[in-house]
Amino acid sequence: MDDIAERAGVSKPVLYQHFPGKLDLYLALLDRSCDAIIENTREALESTQDNRQRVEATIAVFYDYVASDSGAFRLVFESDLTNEPAVREQVERVTTETAALVAGVIHEDTGLPDEQSRLLAVSLVGMAQVSARFWLTEAGGLSRPDAAALVAGLAWRGIGGYPRTDEH
Repeated sequence: MDDIAERAGVSKPVLYQHFPGKLDLYLALLDRSCDAIIENTREALESTQDNRQRVEATIAVFYDYVASDSGAFRLVFESDLTNEPAVREQVERVTTETAALVAGVIHEDTGLPDEQSRLLAVSLVGMAQVSARFWLTEAGGLSRPDAAALVAGLAWRGIGGYPRTDEH
């Protein structure tokens, strides 16, 4: 807390006025980081009406997030505190809310029932999250854009096969 107060340019008592303990500070940072992923996903989905571009933009959100110099993704995906209920809830919120956004587009564009749309959405979000984290630590020579495009291609080839309506 001393280091954080110093970097923030405030005294430790001022920091404790806003955050009673380390967990409270961590949760505030985690909440902000989770909100950013969710909002970036919303923006990616709203950026175009072309579904292939939506898939590409949404996958890129997760790759951009893990590649960020801030290292904020470690707060969300690599915390030692994930057994803490409040932390676990925030981490699950990323998957739940981003998948809900994607499910809405899937449902609207395919006519699939909500339950099926949600399952497909969670699968796509999981693919984006896990592959982005793998890329960061294991994928070696692939650039971020190339890795994101490769995974977006896989995702599109899967989800692109679903009909826009039941009439097909």
